Formats: sequence, structure tokens, C-alpha cells
Amino acid sequence: MGGNSPCASCKLLRRRCAKDCIFAPYFPSDDPHKFAIVHKVFGASNISKILQELPVHQRADAVSSLVYEANARMRDPVYGCVGAISYLQNQVSELQMQLAVAQAEILCIQMQQSEPSMATTDPSQIIDPLDEENSYFFHHNNNVDVASQFHNFAPSGDIVIHQHDSLNRGSFFGHDMVS
Repeated sequence: MGGNSPCASCKLLRRRCAKDCIFAPYFPSDDPHKFAIVHKVFGASNISKILQELPVHQRADAVSSLVYEANARMRDPVYGCVGAISYLQNQVSELQMQLAVAQAEILCIQMQQSEPSMATTDPSQIIDPLDEENSYFFHHNNNVDVASQFHNFAPSGDIVIHQHDSLNRGSFFGHDMVS
């Protein structure tokens, strides 16, 4: 920035902000926390080296990534962004499983409603919905994952989805990770 108002990095490092300061365009003086957290995780020297090695048009994106990773590292020093990604992937898997169970339950209900005479028929004539050759489910649903989840379905209506305590990382979503 030069002269009047030093950038956040020069302010934190207590040095004069030169006209060609590499930090000035990316760490303005009105957002000191942004540089402080990146400096704490990566160090000013490393940030400077990273920015100098990149073409000017990629530096803003690099700073954004550094800020995001620094915030993630402050919340989870071991895994950083990977921990957040892993948590979200596990959440997606659990939701996909819940969806598969719900779809299987809907299918069972639809099958029961479409064939009300089955309750009075001989039990040996009832088609097993898990029988791949005769099943409506296997012939009319192309989603193999849903089929595999259907095998674990108990039609009692008591569906319990367990959330693992090890996956609870509410701190990732309590604050915006990008400053």
C-alpha cells in the first residue's frame, strides 16, 4: 500500500509497508485477522515465497486457499481441510443410506397397497421382495445401492439411524471458514 496505511501483514509484523509489498493486495489493513491466522499457521516467510512463485493472476486464489486451510487447521490441527471433507463425505453416506431405507420403505408400502389380496393368500405364494428373479424391486429400480440397503431393511417401521460421535465436528460449521 505504501506510506499512509500499511497492509495487515506489515502492521502485524511491525514493519514499513513498501510500495511493492507482496502482501498488500491480498491482506488489506481493514482485515487484520485474515493475515494473522495465515501467519500463525504458515508463517510470513512461507506465504511470501508461495506468492512470489505464483503468477499474479493466481495469487488471489492462493491467498483464499491459504486462509481456508489456516482456518481449518485452527479448528482441526491434525487433519485441517481433509477432516472437514471426510466429515462431509461421511454425512453424505449416512444421508444416502437414510434415503435408500426410505425408498425401500416406500416401495414396501406401495407393494402392500397394490396387492391387498396378499394378506389372505397362501404364504407359499407370497413373492419375496429380495428374490432377484421375481422381485418388483430388482426389476424396476436401477439403483444397486438401494437394493443392498433393502436387504438390511426391517419392515417394522422402527428405523434408527445412528450418528457416530466421532463424526460430530460442529466447529466446522459454526463459523465461516473463509475470512
